Amino acid sequence: MTEAPMLAVQRACAGRTPTSAQFECWVSAALEGAQAEPAAVSLRVVDEPEGAALNEAWRGRAGPTNVLSFPADLSENPAVRILGDLVLCAPVVRREARAQRKGQRAHWAHLVIHGTLHLLGYDHEDDGDAQVMEALEREVLASLGFPDPYREENERLYD
Repeated sequence: MTEAPMLAVQRACAGRTPTSAQFECWVSAALEGAQAEPAAVSLRVVDEPEGAALNEAWRGRAGPTNVLSFPADLSENPAVRILGDLVLCAPVVRREARAQRKGQRAHWAHLVIHGTLHLLGYDHEDDGDAQVMEALEREVLASLGFPDPYREENERLYD
């Protein structure tokens, strides 16, 4: 595994969330899978009101979403590459995992990896880009022992 990312984790939500070490592992795995250099990432876990406010302000969409990615628009600093900020809405992540019959930890990992790939410039705006991004997500998650998040019959194999 490559050098660990510099990760700042903020929790502004109720309930349990993954540990800072788990978040760091997932960000690091995404960077490694994308063959990207280590970078600094800020990760904030929020409740629904903050998630909804951010989603409305930055995407013009009502209600909270699972993960928001804010790539840094900074010039490169050779000492520290600042990748950007991730915001995960804990209640949405938990609700989706239950609704999709996925393990909570597996879903958290998927969304952190998904968001980190967005920070690196990956997107899913068209079918070709979506295939590339989803293939990389599957590969990174499999390297961590998690099931394919896009598999229809996803079972609660990991939690």
